[in-house]
Amino acid sequence: MNGWTKSGFSLVEVLVSIVVLGVGVLGAAGMQLTAMRTAQQSAFHTFAHQLAAEMAGAVRAGHGRLLQTSGADPYSGFDYQAAVDGDPQKPAKLCYSNECNPQELAEFEMYEWKMRVKAALPGGRVVVCRDANPWSGVLNALNWNCNGGVGGKAPIVIKLGWQAKNPDGSQQRDANGISAPSVALAVAY
Repeated sequence: MNGWTKSGFSLVEVLVSIVVLGVGVLGAAGMQLTAMRTAQQSAFHTFAHQLAAEMAGAVRAGHGRLLQTSGADPYSGFDYQAAVDGDPQKPAKLCYSNECNPQELAEFEMYEWKMRVKAALPGGRVVVCRDANPWSGVLNALNWNCNGGVGGKAPIVIKLGWQAKNPDGSQQRDANGISAPSVALAVAY
């Protein structure tokens, strides 16, 4: 019986190969999770750009009408935080099929924006204001503050942000613990 040789894998070799395979699967799963988070943040960013462009069009169209008819600018000073403010208050008149004056139309558009921000962006925030410098060199990021510029002649800026996450899943926050805006769009009219 000494002529018989046995070939094959030992238990140690099998265990080592299972550990190596397990590490590879965990690494692939981690990469997949990171890719999913990045894709989600990219989708939020794309939606925010589309919403800002839509808002900019409405501001351009409504701004002139409102200044001519009432001298008021309801778009400037608009600040909505979904996590803090909750559900937006319905305007006095819904302009789906009703005839609305420029002020009622502006209030309706702002209500619609709030609803869309709340539905699509987690912890979403939108600010529309006059701001000569939306970028903070100190923070090296966009900021929520609005300075109005010299004589209030700064451009109207639409700022959108949400509770964005880093690829590792942690919240993106500045030194003050606040999520900075991710999108800022200046409106020329």
